[in-house]
Amino acid sequence: MRILLMGHPNVGKSVVFNRLTGANVTESNYPGTTVDFTKGYTRLRGEDVEVIDVPGTFSLEPKDKAEEVAVKMLRENRDSVIICVIDSTKIERGLYLALEIIEEGYTVVIALNMWDVAEDKNIQIDVNELQHILGVPIVPTIAISGRGVKELVSKIKEASLVEVGEIIRKVGGEIQ
Repeated sequence: MRILLMGHPNVGKSVVFNRLTGANVTESNYPGTTVDFTKGYTRLRGEDVEVIDVPGTFSLEPKDKAEEVAVKMLRENRDSVIICVIDSTKIERGLYLALEIIEEGYTVVIALNMWDVAEDKNIQIDVNELQHILGVPIVPTIAISGRGVKELVSKIKEASLVEVGEIIRKVGGEIQ
């Protein structure tokens, strides 16, 4: 098993990565580029699991070299579990990328990071309803303090494929 951490730049992916892997990391350039990524390992159910901190991207339609590398890394690791790290204060932006990844048929877990900042700004997110609609595990996290990271790890085994048509039906939309 491999875990890819995907999300926008500056949402705390690297902090989640450090929480998952500790200090056992390797930093590398993606072949043929100067874009770097970080790779490490964590133990999950008694097994070493590779964790990759993918360069930040806003969508799966790359606008620069870093986003191009992120999309390539995603597509080269189709059997990976994707942890989408989303800034809880800008959830609509992060959900766009998460939905793109779900639509392409990846198993996804969502980490709503910076949960404390969202609470401070009085942003209310119904995690249970969002989880029901998307059909993927969603965990509020504060990576910097470690809050929620243990639960995030425990939800990885619950990640499964989701039909986008099902998401559309749950929000009352019509499938075209």
